[in-house]
Amino acid sequence: MRAATGVPVLFAISGDPIEIGLVKSLAQPGGNFTGATFLSLDLAAKRVDLLKEIFPRLRKLAVLSNTDHPGERSEWNVTQQAAQKLGIEPVYVPFTGAGELDRAMTTLAGARADAMLVFPEGATLVHRAKIAQFAVMQKLPSMFGWSEYCDAGGLLSYGANQRATYFRLATYADRILRGENPANLPVEQPTQFELVVNLKTAKALDIEVPTSILLRASKTIE
Repeated sequence: MRAATGVPVLFAISGDPIEIGLVKSLAQPGGNFTGATFLSLDLAAKRVDLLKEIFPRLRKLAVLSNTDHPGERSEWNVTQQAAQKLGIEPVYVPFTGAGELDRAMTTLAGARADAMLVFPEGATLVHRAKIAQFAVMQKLPSMFGWSEYCDAGGLLSYGANQRATYFRLATYADRILRGENPANLPVEQPTQFELVVNLKTAKALDIEVPTSILLRASKTIE
């Protein structure tokens, strides 16, 4: 932000742009930064519901979370509350940055959880194949936030369509190039969401995906 003073900047962030200081508010950014945030606390709770629906025996849920992520505490609080409402014990497995991911997965393996939920953000996205493979090896049904995780072998994902969001940002670029001030362009939140199911992973975990899930799925991977 110090380097780009006065230069319009568009961002797409998985966390909270207010907490990190990019904008003053979503409605009125107030500076030279605006764009989109993928963070949605409603989605965080819905992911727990969907995981319980596909795996009714779920009683203990391990939550893998990168603490170096603005909005992480809010996402954990909502996830924790959603799990407890369903009679699920949430187990928090935090790590800070990609360098601690292996240690966190070792901790998670010892938690004896029934399933795993991973908060969507940059570090886990980069290492999505490793995390998805780990879940299968541990026989853990897994829930993620974006379809890219399922493409890499995750069982389920529910969240924003990233491609659609980036296309939408192009309209902001056009408006700024035509003279509009980014300070007055609200930070957008996704309006298109997708439920993705990896049936190959479900088979490896010996999970029969309910018809109710398949009928709602935006995409299935076989």
